[in-house]
Amino acid sequence: MGLKSIISLIAVFTLYTCIDPFNPKITGSDYLLVVDGLISDANTSCSVRLTRTVQKQNSNPVMVTDATLFISDDAGHNSYLENKGTGLYKTDSLDFRGATGRTYVLHIETGDGTEYESEPCLMQPGSNIDSIYFEKDIELVSNGTETDEGIRIFLDSKGGEAESYYRWDFEETWKFRVPDPKKYDFIAADTSFIPHLPINEFCWKYRKSDEIVVYSDVSLKSTGSQKMPLLFIASDKSDRLLVQYSILVKQHTISKKEYDFWNNIKQVNESGDDIFGKQPYTVDGNIHNINNPGEKVLGYFQVSSVSEKRRDIPFSEIVRLNLPYYHYQCTRIEMAPLDYPRSPLSPPLTWSDLYDMFCVTSDYYFIEPKYIPGTNELDKMVFTTPECADCELTGTITRPDFWTDLE
Repeated sequence: MGLKSIISLIAVFTLYTCIDPFNPKITGSDYLLVVDGLISDANTSCSVRLTRTVQKQNSNPVMVTDATLFISDDAGHNSYLENKGTGLYKTDSLDFRGATGRTYVLHIETGDGTEYESEPCLMQPGSNIDSIYFEKDIELVSNGTETDEGIRIFLDSKGGEAESYYRWDFEETWKFRVPDPKKYDFIAADTSFIPHLPINEFCWKYRKSDEIVVYSDVSLKSTGSQKMPLLFIASDKSDRLLVQYSILVKQHTISKKEYDFWNNIKQVNESGDDIFGKQPYTVDGNIHNINNPGEKVLGYFQVSSVSEKRRDIPFSEIVRLNLPYYHYQCTRIEMAPLDYPRSPLSPPLTWSDLYDMFCVTSDYYFIEPKYIPGTNELDKMVFTTPECADCELTGTITRPDFWTDLE
């Protein structure tokens, strides 16, 4: 579950009139417990994050760091979660793993002794993702007045048992290249240059989805989901598609109640701020205060079987679609001391002065020298904006364990 989606349940909507803005105060929503938890049959630790809401806009939630949590099942087993700090609690992956057909309950005791528990949740039998693929597509933006070109990613999934419900989330990873990597360092003492190592030209970025994608195949008699749209990527709005892109999709088989929960949250998130449209409301989850059932508790304890599939998309598959490309917003400057305007009474600039002006006084990177053709005489120093010279400023140079270059 995305914490962003949970917090949006108690967001304060600012309503604008033609004269003055009106900022309504939502009562009864301050300091509510928010539970963001998921257990599955995957071979990973299961986690629960606990926070408290705050009334003030643009404030971060308060982390609950003093709670005790355990998960019980219908076979009489209890598994305690370890407190990892910052409101995060995790099971030991060697001690606990969810199993289809089992029913689980989450138990929470906060530091002040208040006890909460979830409703019993049955782990539904899962189904597999058949394929992940993409097509050239467009998407309306700016209230439908403009369009973006790009690709839309779809999946096909096998049908499960009767009345199957699904939720998908995904993780994006992509390799990118900065256009003007820093190759040399300047040594002011003798106006010399040495190679800059490593050259941070290629890096990787990572993004975890916060979109809500749910589906029911009840009406289709469990034939599964065919051509289910996951996300749209505008080719000229980010550097995702310039080198190689990879998406890992996780398919959760969920209960009807959890499907209804996510579907309701999706409607709240998509309601916008139109005062004549749907107004925000609290979506009931499956957690309650044992001794005070009337207390509002936000969030959902998710129990689901999960399957996953990865799809890699190299640039060679994108280029044949004739899509617009993303262009980095770089300012490249090639300059010599004599090129810089100076007062006739001022002493001439040195190469060190020029370097200091761009790299010390201003926020530029020196990337390389340029020489007069056929000589060793310095002609220009080349500078550019930082994000265009060092990929580690926006990504990581560490190659992901799963990554294989396709071209």
